[in-house]
Amino acid sequence: MPILFRGALLLALVATALPAAAQLPPLLDREVFFGDPEITNSQVSPDGQYLTFLKPYNDVLNVWVKGIDEPFDAARPLTADERPVPGYFWSEDSRYLLYVQDKGGDENYHVYTVNPSGETDPATGVPMARDLTPVDGVRAFIYSVPQRTPNEIIVGLNGRDPAWHDVYRLNLETGERELLIENTERIAGWEMDLNGNVRLALRTTNDGSTEILRVAEDLSIDSTPVYTCSVYESCGTLRYHQDGRRVYMVTNKGDRDLTELVLFDPATGEEELVERDPEGEVDFGQAIFSDATDELVLTAYTGDRTRLYPKNDAIAADLDYLRANLPEGEFSLGSSTNDERLVKVTLYRDVDPGTVYLFNRDTREIEKLYTSRPDLPTEHMASMQAIRYTARDGLEIPAYLTLPKGVEPKNLPVVINPHGGPWARDTWGYDAFAQFLANRGYAVLQPNFRASTGYGKAFLNAGNKEWGTGAMQHDITDGVQYLIDQGIADPERVGIMGGSYGGYAALAGVTFTPDLYAASVSIVGPSNLITLLESIPPYWEAGRVMFHERMGNPETEAGRAQLEAQSPLNFADRITTPLLVIQGANDPRVKQRESDQIVVALRDRNYPVQYLVAPDEGHGFRGEENRMAMFVAVEGFLAEHLGGRAQEGAPEAIEAKLIDITVDPATVVVTDPMGASDMDALPFDGSKIKSATMSYDIAFEVQGQQVALQNPSRTVAEVEHNGQPALAIVDRATLPPMMGNVTMVDSFVVARGDFKPLHRKLQQGPGSIMLTYTDSEVQGEMSQGGQSMPFTSALDLPIIADNHALEVGLSTLPLIEGYSASFATYNPMPGQQGVNTYTMTVTGMEEVTVPAGTYQTYVVEVDRADSNEDSTLYLDSETKMLVKSMSTMPAQMGGGTITAELNGSGM
Repeated sequence: MPILFRGALLLALVATALPAAAQLPPLLDREVFFGDPEITNSQVSPDGQYLTFLKPYNDVLNVWVKGIDEPFDAARPLTADERPVPGYFWSEDSRYLLYVQDKGGDENYHVYTVNPSGETDPATGVPMARDLTPVDGVRAFIYSVPQRTPNEIIVGLNGRDPAWHDVYRLNLETGERELLIENTERIAGWEMDLNGNVRLALRTTNDGSTEILRVAEDLSIDSTPVYTCSVYESCGTLRYHQDGRRVYMVTNKGDRDLTELVLFDPATGEEELVERDPEGEVDFGQAIFSDATDELVLTAYTGDRTRLYPKNDAIAADLDYLRANLPEGEFSLGSSTNDERLVKVTLYRDVDPGTVYLFNRDTREIEKLYTSRPDLPTEHMASMQAIRYTARDGLEIPAYLTLPKGVEPKNLPVVINPHGGPWARDTWGYDAFAQFLANRGYAVLQPNFRASTGYGKAFLNAGNKEWGTGAMQHDITDGVQYLIDQGIADPERVGIMGGSYGGYAALAGVTFTPDLYAASVSIVGPSNLITLLESIPPYWEAGRVMFHERMGNPETEAGRAQLEAQSPLNFADRITTPLLVIQGANDPRVKQRESDQIVVALRDRNYPVQYLVAPDEGHGFRGEENRMAMFVAVEGFLAEHLGGRAQEGAPEAIEAKLIDITVDPATVVVTDPMGASDMDALPFDGSKIKSATMSYDIAFEVQGQQVALQNPSRTVAEVEHNGQPALAIVDRATLPPMMGNVTMVDSFVVARGDFKPLHRKLQQGPGSIMLTYTDSEVQGEMSQGGQSMPFTSALDLPIIADNHALEVGLSTLPLIEGYSASFATYNPMPGQQGVNTYTMTVTGMEEVTVPAGTYQTYVVEVDRADSNEDSTLYLDSETKMLVKSMSTMPAQMGGGTITAELNGSGM
């Protein structure tokens, strides 16, 4: 069945499935729900002179600016990015606007600064932006924007070690970065005081506990924790008190179930309760502090709806005034001027995404600025109601139910929409997904299943290790049964759709309850919990133990068995429900493999599946055309299988985009990382390799400086390992005097036949790493300064030897132009340990001249799947010996390139 529906077929589906369709509101254009808003995300500059906001520029959401009293027609763009700007803020002195941006959804955010008064670049129509963190593959994290040092911010960069962020002070005017702390202590977070001084460090211990450590004036870290909480509790700093001594914390340590706001003194260990939920229902929500005095002025709690609690008479009077003079709805307080004279106020409802006002606290004037979606007919939107239902074990599950307007809530098609996270929650308010589906005639249930946050640690911990076959999925299933029992749901027309964890729940729903759903849509959903855990971004390392405690530990036999039993991929043969799978190719959280492999599993049993992959997206679709194309497909898919209404056709550009991102399942190959079948197909033949000695000229260039290694050499020797034929491949080199004159030796022993790694030792001065390989794991030991630390890494797929041994191994493959193969290797470097996947392609022949002579070579491009650490190898066409290589160095080594050229051979 095609994705786009036309004419009589669509009309027949709608007429048959929805006899009460005439009572539904008008069918609204998708653009109303999912097109870019006209204006959104506005901020008042701290000096009160400007208003910034996001608005399309060159058809992409970018930052605009206008004078505070100017009309919106007078606004001018400040950014001209090709991807929507995901976030921005003002410097505290209003001189600069700062924003963050990644590449294609990879979430390696850079921080950029723009001078709103700067000269316009004719090529872009906006002032020139400066990249303050210009290192590819590095994720910047903004820790602090101190009001008292407005020309500086404190950021974290993981360039040295992808898993841990070093702390820098960043000058906004010059772009100069000053290293404050090299994070060698595995610190996951930092807390600065109001002057921008690093005062506390937060670290996750080996058992998943959180410990808070003091940072001294010399920026050394005291190893004795001042506060701890277990992996099953929550504790974290919020911000420093204005007295500079105590810090606001949110914690539920001990016998507390709900988190509370407390003031904690790191010097004495004294803890003072500030506030807990006055109604005793939910966790502490939000604290708002005065920009002028740094005092706590407002708290908020989110139960079924959000409740606000003013902390002084002035704020209480402001809230009363706003309630009396604004239309009905809930409101939130946003950015304000440094003197707090002007405050942005957003009024929102379940049927309205928001109208924004500017409140002058001195004159009591309320000025309407804009409505984010002025074309949205709120009179045709459906109300969202908070409900409760009881799970099979008696636990009460909070949820939100949106019923289509204008029809009796009986025997309706239903879409279950579990939230992502899963350690998150849904809240009351305007939800574009829910409103779009309700307009099409569906009831929408959004359950806050156990493991959702906000309802206390008992509710959160009740979801530990309960994915898939456990109670978390049961809560969702029980929500379906509740709607059926209430007569709301037609049991033959229930679908499930979600993103991230919600996508996993959609896969689990049709795997473990195959008769329950009539349609399923998985958006960036993991299908294999083991490969998901083994491919998390390196900067999530601090949370790895938490994942293991809450999901399951793949490094233990019991944990691995449990995760395998909860992985939909392993039970794909049970799926009998129509499935639409949607993925961003650059997703760093849920890698494309998670979607590829479930699509391949269904394809290989000749079961139909629809698949969309956007090459320029990550964990969700930010681009408008991609987003619109996705919902064209979703709408048609649900109409076909659940019988809801569907808009006919789409703009030409959107239809073209849908064709562009639609993937034929027959073409899908699981390569990131690849499966065992792909690995076993590689025709390595180590018997072709003979003993040899080679010498090279090796130099690396970083940030304009070139450094040559001394006496680099490579030897290949035929040896035995545990009585079996093997090859020992050894690289040696010495660092130059400026780098300590240290000798480096990397010795690899591989199986002679299939080139599987057996043993490896890396030695650099007094430090070493020893590795022993089996089919299922790598056992290692790191030694430095007389201390050693063993480690074990599980392998979920076959690997081959890497680095210099890889260069030798590739020479045994059938190197002809156009030949391509995929493979995996194990990276043992601290902070990077894990499996990396590559694709090699022979791109042609080239004559190369090096110190050893002139050679006719095969040109082999080796591309790493998840980074830009790529190499070009030149292999002699006769001997297959490496003649030359050019490689990109890892970002944590400063980027740059390393070049090797043959200068002698003893083959």
